[in-house]
Amino acid sequence: MKRFAAAATLALALSFGAALASDQTALIANAAATVRHMREDQSFGPSADLLHRARAVLIVPGLVKGGFMFGAEGGNGVLLRREGERWSNPAFYTLASGSFGLQIGLEKAEVVMFIMSQRALEGIERNKFKVGAGAGLTVVTVGANAQGATAPNLSGDIIIWSATQGAYGGLTLEGSIVDPKTDWNDDFYGKRTHVGHILSDLGERPETAELRTELAATRRAGAP
Repeated sequence: MKRFAAAATLALALSFGAALASDQTALIANAAATVRHMREDQSFGPSADLLHRARAVLIVPGLVKGGFMFGAEGGNGVLLRREGERWSNPAFYTLASGSFGLQIGLEKAEVVMFIMSQRALEGIERNKFKVGAGAGLTVVTVGANAQGATAPNLSGDIIIWSATQGAYGGLTLEGSIVDPKTDWNDDFYGKRTHVGHILSDLGERPETAELRTELAATRRAGAP
């Protein structure tokens, strides 16, 4: 009986691990699609220039907002650090916030956060970073179809691009919490690890190849 229970527990653990790995792989693939969407957004020209200057990027392919009278925003994302022309392996994160107001239906947004300064990157590496609330960081938010958003007039510690579905307009992430998903990171890399170690890893992993390729292609798009 004990042997059966142990076998059942092992099978359940393996099944959970496989499902979690599938979620992580799907998130990476969706992040690659978001980068491609951003690159193809003809009204948002600065993406290549920003990737040339960014210390890192946090990509949230599906930020969800829903509810009636009370709305909650949340989504999973990946953080990658730039080292010259190369990108690190991704660290998994969650982005969450709450807001009050008349919000009917369920809306979604794609979000890319360009981390432009070292102090902003160090803040995000720590647990429970609050967007716009730390050490005088400047946060600039632009959206798809933002014709006025050009490279020369975009500056700040964090610059946020977003594309929304439906009536999800006026997106603001002020006060949102960015937090590492420790369990996802440990499971994906097969050991207990720290975000700083992940972002220092430039080794090639098949699961991350498409995302890194899309980031590199977007960065090259602005080359003369």
